[in-house]
Amino acid sequence: MYVTPQKALSVIQSNQRIFIHGSAHTPTYLLKHLTEESARLQNVEVVCISVYGDLYIDQPEYKHSFHVNSLFVSASIRKSVNDGYADYVPVFLSEIPELFKQNILPIDVAIVHVSPPDAHGYCSLGVSVDIARSAVNTARCIIAQVNPNAPRTHGDGMIHMSRFTSMVYCEDPLHTTNFTEKAGPETQKIGELIAGLIEDRSTIQMGIGAIPDAVLKCLHNHKDLGVHTEMCSDGIIELCEKDIVNNRYKKIHPNKSVSSFALGSEKLYSYINDNPSFAFLDIDYVNDPHIIRRNDKMIAINSAIEIDITGQVCSDSIGTMQFSGVGGQMDFMRGAALSEGGKPIIAVPSRTAKGIPRIMPMLKPGAGVVTTRAHVHYVVTEYGVVNLWGKNLRQRAKAMISIAHPDDREFLDKACHERFRNF
Repeated sequence: MYVTPQKALSVIQSNQRIFIHGSAHTPTYLLKHLTEESARLQNVEVVCISVYGDLYIDQPEYKHSFHVNSLFVSASIRKSVNDGYADYVPVFLSEIPELFKQNILPIDVAIVHVSPPDAHGYCSLGVSVDIARSAVNTARCIIAQVNPNAPRTHGDGMIHMSRFTSMVYCEDPLHTTNFTEKAGPETQKIGELIAGLIEDRSTIQMGIGAIPDAVLKCLHNHKDLGVHTEMCSDGIIELCEKDIVNNRYKKIHPNKSVSSFALGSEKLYSYINDNPSFAFLDIDYVNDPHIIRRNDKMIAINSAIEIDITGQVCSDSIGTMQFSGVGGQMDFMRGAALSEGGKPIIAVPSRTAKGIPRIMPMLKPGAGVVTTRAHVHYVVTEYGVVNLWGKNLRQRAKAMISIAHPDDREFLDKACHERFRNF
């Protein structure tokens, strides 16, 4: 049933496009072996979203064999993208499956990391269904890295073993991360302020990072919350165990926490494994704003790198340096805004860890606007909460200054006087 990595990877040919499974399921074992094929391969395009661990194939010595064309920039490939050895495609997360289906980015070979076959022969994409479901559906060949450490999840992630061109066995641990250790006192205060915006019976979406996890830690006095999110992390476990998250009042998928991928600790993956209260679904459904809006009191919590005084949100680059990607922020910001009683929230510390202001008169040259000022409603820093919706540019500027770091308010005020005259 299982073959060697060399045998499995021999199906990949020069000038093909391959898909790499992401997040916790990044198939590092097979990627390491793929470097051994570099002598016979040229111009293989590698498509992925958020990947973890060492990709190996993105190193300069393999530039003639493999070229990463990523739909999101995570830490593993950030240097390669900014050094010019890899590329980035800006695209809404909800629309990536259409790139595969419409043959804009047709997939020749998909490499996925799955659970072992069950009694019926089905493997699971585990805690990374996201765009992998569509990649598997459209790929001509599928190579499976089969791992007993991979969780079996309910939802759209089931694939019968007969679909695989080949299967390779490994027992590597899944990739993990700890968002809590990155949190400081500012993050905790932001979590408390956002928790104050969330009503009982709300449905929540948490973006990636320390702030969304801090919010979850502040929800222990809430009741009857639901979850419809592109990703979830460890903070959800205790809320489920205490019946704070029970999804009882959701309009769609009641009694289920809906997600597309999970990223966190081994404890999280173990908790989700074969847990029928979770549904891991295709990203083009989970992140569809028309689906998201159907849940009342939809709360979208996302972070930013920088915001200007009019509400333009940069969350994927630092100037021209590509840091992450468009991802699903706009999908959920729009869905929450259209939801009955919904609240789209951008949360950001007032300064970086190095003391650089995050609220600025203008974004850095080359900065990517992920969420436009017309889409922004709530903005939260450790200094307060403002709602920009319905405010003119002058009013927005005053509101943004009120939640900036106190030491930054004077230069922001001066910039506003120069821009708006009678400020």
